[in-house]
Amino acid sequence: MRIVAILASYNEQKFIRACLEHYLQQGIEVYLLDNDSTDNTLEIAREYLGRNLIGIERIPRHGMYQWQKILMRKEQLADEIQADWLMHADPDEIRVAPTSAQTLAEAVAEVDQKGYNAINFMEYTFLPVREFPNHDNAEFQTTMRWYYPFAQRHPHRLNAWKKQPRRWPGIKVFGGELIRNRRWGVSSVNLRTTGGHVVQFPGIRPYPVDFKLKHYIVLSLDHAIQKYVKKSFDPTEIDGSHGWRATAKEHEFLLPSQSQMRLYTSDDALDPADPFVEHLLVQQSD
Repeated sequence: MRIVAILASYNEQKFIRACLEHYLQQGIEVYLLDNDSTDNTLEIAREYLGRNLIGIERIPRHGMYQWQKILMRKEQLADEIQADWLMHADPDEIRVAPTSAQTLAEAVAEVDQKGYNAINFMEYTFLPVREFPNHDNAEFQTTMRWYYPFAQRHPHRLNAWKKQPRRWPGIKVFGGELIRNRRWGVSSVNLRTTGGHVVQFPGIRPYPVDFKLKHYIVLSLDHAIQKYVKKSFDPTEIDGSHGWRATAKEHEFLLPSQSQMRLYTSDDALDPADPFVEHLLVQQSD
């Protein structure tokens, strides 16, 4: 079984090696869409060509982050890439099976054998804390040990799926796609409506057991400000796709305390109970 994660990157040198190495060990191949990175992201990524990185493609940035454009290309790639399963993922994520007894590839194969065609991931957000604020190093997975479960709804990260056949969508949908997005045809899956969080396609059958997603959104307070405040977002997407990421001001970033988080001991011990619906990173100080 061939499983391909479609990643999009922009200045992800802090995460890209750990991400690609993890997928290599988990039996997952990767296709990389790079959004004109100016750091060492591509230099690091190219080390994995011929291993588990099957391709690198440039997505022109044009001076700003255009998430819908990237998602549209991911939808197209879901039809173009020869794979049994695909996954929409980001470089700052580490995705694992429900139990450490299986690799991610082995667990996906089991889901496929049971007749399901989509997988939801329970998100566990890892953050620096005030007591230990800086994890800007290659060992961040070892040093950053505080997390909280995060899910604004369920499913929240339904973004691994079995490759779907192309279907005729009807003349109205076909015409709308041609007018709005200037392309012939309609992709087999829809990622754009939910900003990539929940894949949509006819006949979807999600697996009833969540897989796990460890999300290392920032490694320090300085990294948070650089990643979000210094970033130019497409103004047409700010209200819909990005939320606080596109609107937070520098003074609103505040690291949580250890007391607000849960201590990580192992992947198997990650606690999904009472998930947060708002992130702790952006908050007004007392």
